[in-house]
Amino acid sequence: MFSTADTIVAIATPSGRGGIGVVRLSGPDALSIAARLVELDRPLQPRYATFARTRGDQVVATAFAAPNSYTGQDVVEISAHGSPVVLRQIVEDAIGAGARLAEPGEFTLRAFLNGRLDLVQAEAVADLIDAVTPLQARAAFDQLEGTLTTRIAEIDADLFDLTARLEASLDFPDEGYHFIDAGDTASALGAIEIKLATLLCDARRGRLIREGARVVIAGKPNVGKSSLFNALVGAGRAIVTPIAGTTRDLVTETADVDGLRLELIDTAGVRETHDEIEREGVSRARRAWEAADLTLVVVDASQPLDDADASLVEETDHLRRIVVANKFDLPPVWSSARFVPAAADVSSKTGAGLDRLREEIRAALDGGNPATVRDSAAVTNVRHAALLERARTALRAALESVQAPGGPVAEEFVLTDLHDARMALEEVTGKRTSDDLLRHIFSRFCIGK
Repeated sequence: MFSTADTIVAIATPSGRGGIGVVRLSGPDALSIAARLVELDRPLQPRYATFARTRGDQVVATAFAAPNSYTGQDVVEISAHGSPVVLRQIVEDAIGAGARLAEPGEFTLRAFLNGRLDLVQAEAVADLIDAVTPLQARAAFDQLEGTLTTRIAEIDADLFDLTARLEASLDFPDEGYHFIDAGDTASALGAIEIKLATLLCDARRGRLIREGARVVIAGKPNVGKSSLFNALVGAGRAIVTPIAGTTRDLVTETADVDGLRLELIDTAGVRETHDEIEREGVSRARRAWEAADLTLVVVDASQPLDDADASLVEETDHLRRIVVANKFDLPPVWSSARFVPAAADVSSKTGAGLDRLREEIRAALDGGNPATVRDSAAVTNVRHAALLERARTALRAALESVQAPGGPVAEEFVLTDLHDARMALEEVTGKRTSDDLLRHIFSRFCIGK
């Protein structure tokens, strides 16, 4: 998988028909193979788009010479009409001329192996492709631009400086040289830990942006759960009728709520029933609440609260939830104010209060405004967060050694913790990593990227 000596080819644009499609070649023979695929009056010039013909289409071929290409190798991109038949023919001809079909993510893997991207940036490529909200795309693009990499490099540079001074003190013990004392070491370690803590403090919010959240809508029959679901989704996805028990299974749809990608789940109305199918729907609804990141407990504001409402509110009290008083287009009998702070008054029919509900959902999930993520280096990846936490733990161990009640321990023990911290940071950016980890990361890429 990690050999870069051969030349690979793949369709770089999404499958299906389109106005244009791109076939990408990368490797030492990319230019010579491309010359056999297209009819040219003269060799391709790097960074110049050249009109040419293949045996089945008119194309535009563009060459990028190593190392100034996406992969760091010679690259040729052939833009053709977006017919799957035409694109597959170009790929087959390239394979016949000596290329190999690329594995998923192999172009980006070569960019990483050739130093064009570090591992954080490479992972951001996949995140940018998978982004479904503007906020997800913005966070991924920031990482691709190197925002997080720069912050980690600054922390690593501080660790390197501290390590060098401690090692210098060890190298000249008999000469009496002492390059840093315990007080300065503790101060330096504290400053570095603050930088790591700053990165980690928004990790949960960053993961929420990248991975999204599951939000379940719960309530009795006919309180407007499906209407609220459709209003938040922006489409008539769930069936809405005056008949109680219309929804008997989980209905799922993805929605963008204030920049957060939410998996919204409409559930069966909770009530006692002898209908076996409806009972199973109620059971699934309860299981969905327990697995959700947030539950919207919907009640009918135009009707007095009854024992079933009270039971549902009590049953979901241990969950992260928002009580939604629905049907405020009708004369309200009560207000959600009795459930403050996690409550909202809405009308799914008119749309009143929905913007406020979206704000409440966002606040319940991330505790604030996710738009501020752009102002800092967002940690959105669970792998990154775990490694940064490991580095922070090592720094704390080093600080405890320096500040031990009986006096600082030997510098060798402090250095061991500092080396552990640096190793964790190097795993984040890919300076130190295993083949198995690389296979895992790049296997989730699409072919052609």
